[in-house]
Parts: sequence; structure tokens; C-alpha cells
Amino acid sequence: MLAIAVEFLHGTFRGDPDGTANTGRLLRGEWPPAPARLFAALVAADGTREVCRVTNGSELAWLERLPPPTIHASPRCHHQPLENRFAVKHRGNAEKSVHQEYVGRTGVLTRPGVRVAPSDPRVVYLWRDVTPPSEATLRGLRLRAARVGYLGTSDSPARVSVHTQMPPLTADAFFPDKRGDVAINVTKTGDLDILDRLFDQWREHGASVARAQFPALKHAELYRSPGSAVPSDEGEVVAWLQLGAPISGRRVTALVALFKAAILSRHETIHGEPHQLLHGHGYSAKGYEIARYLALPDVGFRWSKGRIHGLALWLPPGSGATVRRQAADAALSLRRLTGNGLDVAVAPRDAEADRPLAVQPKRWRKPATLWATTFPAIHERRRPIDLPEMARWCRHAGLPEPVAFRATRTPLVPGALDLAPVEVNRPGKPGLPYSHVQIRFAAPVSGPVVIGRGRQRGFGLCTQVDG
Repeated sequence: MLAIAVEFLHGTFRGDPDGTANTGRLLRGEWPPAPARLFAALVAADGTREVCRVTNGSELAWLERLPPPTIHASPRCHHQPLENRFAVKHRGNAEKSVHQEYVGRTGVLTRPGVRVAPSDPRVVYLWRDVTPPSEATLRGLRLRAARVGYLGTSDSPARVSVHTQMPPLTADAFFPDKRGDVAINVTKTGDLDILDRLFDQWREHGASVARAQFPALKHAELYRSPGSAVPSDEGEVVAWLQLGAPISGRRVTALVALFKAAILSRHETIHGEPHQLLHGHGYSAKGYEIARYLALPDVGFRWSKGRIHGLALWLPPGSGATVRRQAADAALSLRRLTGNGLDVAVAPRDAEADRPLAVQPKRWRKPATLWATTFPAIHERRRPIDLPEMARWCRHAGLPEPVAFRATRTPLVPGALDLAPVEVNRPGKPGLPYSHVQIRFAAPVSGPVVIGRGRQRGFGLCTQVDG
């Protein structure tokens, strides 16, 4: 076995997980620190090729060939987004953006990202059942580990040590798992050559060369986080958002269209081309399921007015951890929606607040046998609705078959929206019939429950009904 132990001397860690820290909108930091980050730190500790001073570099070639390690690290962490600040820029035009405290020096905006404070500052990377390193390799790794001063940014000082016997471990571990819930960057064979090319480019061109220009260094491996259940292949809401001010439910079409466009734009900026699950283009087969952009109205109570207080993004079964994480990054980075006659602030739901109820996940997830639409459900076919047809709708939405239903033109719960055709059908598209529906299942079903042809844009969203 081989173990590399890291202890954060300040009890905190700060690192940019995927190049999004410079946007200033990162909400969660990298945790646990990626094995690829540890490998890069060991490379930097003594360099490679002719730069080596105390090693010959062969230990790095041995290390990069190892499989992804088990990572023993505490999952209980506090993620603290740091405030943007202006720092002194030592070179630049002194006539612009002059820094008040440093005459003749300009100020430049820096975005520090997120500081992670784990409950246990120790992290251990453990490789079991691997060929033991030779004495020379082990000595080289230990010499490099002793020269690592920090991991991540320079305000994350760390002590690194190499072991061939089990060091003290945290009780929790992240295990490599193809069905895992966390994507962590690992090292692959060939990364050492890429880092050498990056270093050569940096020596020739200077600071204009960045790691982000070498995407071949990114190898996201799925890990199972401590305590997480083995996943069933179900859909998931990846982002819950709250509006700065409630919007009339009659604007649902305009609001959801704006929400979708904003997510696609942010995804393009942060992670590149959005997956087709987010926009729906490129499918040729029938029966596919794509992202659902949901507006969350105040309904179901005596004084409910049907105003929209929040938004949610749902991704279908099989979308994968990486697609979900990137979509969540895009959604949670939104701060304002402007267009379509709307201008409203938006932010991630405050996990500590219990109001407004419309943006609480439990409001839409709580299991129930009886559900009713808040926004009308758009018919999937131009034919009368009967129980087999309703079972067809539920099957397409990933729900069990209902045992009973009722359909009306008007709402069935307080606050549900009675919309005109122009408020349901999209401009330039054929008009389709729509109804409010109440569905009863044989056993409790967990939400969000969304049915009908317009479920990708929030129509057919249901709420639990007592009784």
C-alpha cells in the first residue's frame, strides 16, 4: 500500500475546483482536495528534467500510473465565499484606477473564491493493493513531500508525508465509484508530459500561459461520498432559487423562458457548450426526457395568490454527476433575470430560512398519494382524457400509473393559475388543449410531480393535496 497524508496547518483549504473562482460567483469550494492537485504540488516541489535538485523525477512517472486513490477526508465542512477585494497592481497605467493607499499604483480586482474549513484538517490519499515502490522511488516521494509548503493557494499551508503503513485516518472516505455523486479530478498517465509542456510554454510566454489552456489535464473521476446512498437512477432538482420579488403567475411562460436562456448563457461562460439535456436539441429518437425549468408558485393555502417566488432546475435520470454539477453551477451563479418585460433579482435559496414556503424543497418533494396541478397541464394528444391516457402521461413523466383522476378547465387548489391560451402556448407554435388535473396514486409518490407535454417549461407542476 501507499498513503500520502496531508495536514492543513491553518485548518482551512482554498483552491479553485474548476476554473470558476474568477467569476466571483463560486459558492462551494473544492473538497476533498483533488488527487491531481496533490500530484501537481509534488511536481512543483522539485520540478522535472534538468530542474530537479534533490530527486531525479522517476518517482513522478511511477506515481502518475497509479489508479485513483481512496480519499479519507471529513465530509463535514463549512464553505465560506470570500469577498472580492482590490489589491495593488505593481505595473500599469498610474493615471487610471489609482490605488488610494499606494500613490502611483493601480488597483486590480481579485476574487479569492471559497475557503473550506473541514471539521478535521487531515486528508489521506490511500492506494491499496498496489506494487510497493522501490526504495529510490519512496525516497524521492518523501523528499518531494517534505518540500511542499501549501496545497491549493498559498494561504493553505500544509504538511505532507508519505507512508507505506496505515497512517491515522479520518473515519470517512470518498471511494472511486462509477455511480458516485462527486466528480474529483485525478491523475492519468501522460499528465507529467503535459505539465512539462505547460512549463516550457510558461518560460517562453510568461504569465499569459495558464493551466486552463491545457484541458487534457482534467480527468474527472466519480467518487461516492461518505454516507451517500447507492443512487437509484432518478431525476434530481440540482438548483433551488429564490426571486428577489414575487412575480405574477400569469408570467410563467416569459419567466421560465428567461430562466432557461440565462442558464444556457451562464453554462457557456463557465463550462462551455451546454449538454443537450439542457436545451433539447440534437435528439432524433422518441421518448427522450430533458431538463425541466420550473417556476414555484404560492398555492394550496387559503390566502395563496399564485405568485411565483422561486425557480428550480430538474435533470432527468441518467444525466450523470458531471452534467448535474455543471448545470447547478450555471443555475446557482445567476443573480438577475432581465428581459421579456421582466427584471428581477435571483439568488440561491437560503437554506436557513423557512419562508417563503414556495421555495422550500419539502413543499414539492413531500410524498403524497393525491396531487393537483398548480399550472395547467398541456395535453399530450388531441383526444379526450381517460384513465389510460392519464396513465400514459404519468409513464412519460417517470411516474407510476394513477388509480384515479379528474380533469377540469379551472384550478382545483387555491392559488392555482387559470391561464388564457395566449399565456400557455408559445408564439408561432400550434395551440394545444390544456386542463387542470388531480391524480391519485395507489402509494405515496415523491415529487416534484410534473405531467403533460409542457413539463419541460414548468406546466403541469403539481402540489400535494390533503385527503
